[in-house]
Amino acid sequence: MNAASPDELRKFLELPYSELEKRNLEIKQLATEGKTEKFMQQKIEKYLSTEEHVKAITIAFSDMEGKLHMLDYDKKFFLSSHENLTFDGSSVKGFTELNMSDLRLKPDWNSFRILPSDVFGAGKVLMFGFVCNHDGTYFPSDFRGRLAQYLSKLKTKKMAAFMAPEIEGFLFRGTDVEQSYQEEKGFELVTKGGYFNALPKDEMRQFIDKVAEVQRALGFENEKDHGEVAPSQFEINYRYAELMTACDQLLLYKLTARQVAKLMGFTACFIPKPVTGINGSGMHTNLSITKNGKNIFYDGKSPERISAFAKKFITGVLHYAPDYCLSICSSVNAYRRLDPNFEAPNEMKHSACDRGSMVRIPLGNSKSARIEIRSVSPDANPYLSLYCILHAGFSAVEISEKEYENMQKKNCQRKIKKLWPTLHDALNAFGQSDFMQKILGKGQHKKYFQLKQEVARRSPRELGEKIKRGEVIYHHEVTNQILWNDF
Repeated sequence: MNAASPDELRKFLELPYSELEKRNLEIKQLATEGKTEKFMQQKIEKYLSTEEHVKAITIAFSDMEGKLHMLDYDKKFFLSSHENLTFDGSSVKGFTELNMSDLRLKPDWNSFRILPSDVFGAGKVLMFGFVCNHDGTYFPSDFRGRLAQYLSKLKTKKMAAFMAPEIEGFLFRGTDVEQSYQEEKGFELVTKGGYFNALPKDEMRQFIDKVAEVQRALGFENEKDHGEVAPSQFEINYRYAELMTACDQLLLYKLTARQVAKLMGFTACFIPKPVTGINGSGMHTNLSITKNGKNIFYDGKSPERISAFAKKFITGVLHYAPDYCLSICSSVNAYRRLDPNFEAPNEMKHSACDRGSMVRIPLGNSKSARIEIRSVSPDANPYLSLYCILHAGFSAVEISEKEYENMQKKNCQRKIKKLWPTLHDALNAFGQSDFMQKILGKGQHKKYFQLKQEVARRSPRELGEKIKRGEVIYHHEVTNQILWNDF
């Protein structure tokens, strides 16, 4: 009698990509339709109970800086204990102190995804989690929870926010090359090709194709993918989605790209400016607001085809840009990308065509009308940055006409017309901002300020021409050793 192979013995869930896409889209559609949390929970629990080939549930969350963290729970344990999932918050930088370390994870059933087995391992599914206090309330340092609360308030007004990010990244030869970065050597590009220039079957094209396949299987609803302006730079676009889903997909996008790259012997890098002399990577953030299902950013009679509501929203986004700049450009390296020699979107103004403007107004119709916030870096915490942008935009919508006129006047009269040139400058503005204290709360404002103060202290104020080793190996998406953060 022949012994069974290890794969035959395990028989964990492994589905074709076409079937994965079908199942993941079904769940996504239910969440989009606004099914209740109880309905979604019952549906997912039933699936997990009856699908015997699922072995583990991955719960994902992000820290204050936006780095993705994941824990795997055995399926049987999860089904019996999902109301009491705890973890050590002191091990997550910026969360809690050692003397008050235990935190809870509350599964967000709307975010359920079945994972492709060849990339993530057989028999695994994923959900994002809300980080909670002992009593089940949202933990204030978890900006996914803070964003969820804000979106719930919009929902009471019959409003919803939608977003699609255009996330650029670089593909470098070798695995984990960020951790061993040397200033003299830099990174080795996989290809010298640039915009739209990835030949069929070359290494860059194979990488892009594979990431796109995984995203499609995860229910992203892809739109287009291509090589970007800089050599060895890529961008993979997918469909507009409700804001929370869009933020989750953003982190999954980067996770997928990193995993696929590593399996191919490469590194997918989302540091904003990892190579001098060529364009950096951005995350153009397309945003719109609906009310009663109607896009209220659109006005076909307006010359720019956007509404008065949208214009007010843009005014608020620009008015408070110096205050929340630290949240959208949160690393030392992010300020290299704002170099005006490389189409830097650092001017605090809006335009339909000027790509140096912080806010661009793309040509749109009643469905696609939106604003494009071009200054957001791909390494920003999406939940925090969108939380700040929404607050800034609505700050101009919710005030009187006289107050709005004063806000417009101040925008025109301010001496500084560009975003901050260094993390140190952005940090100072953030620390002195009453607006940021108000929307984050004094405790979280102080915590984030201190976290970023540590980052700024590792780098001289003047960036210089050479990308320094410290700004790469200590970057929040690169380092995974707590002790490193202390030096």
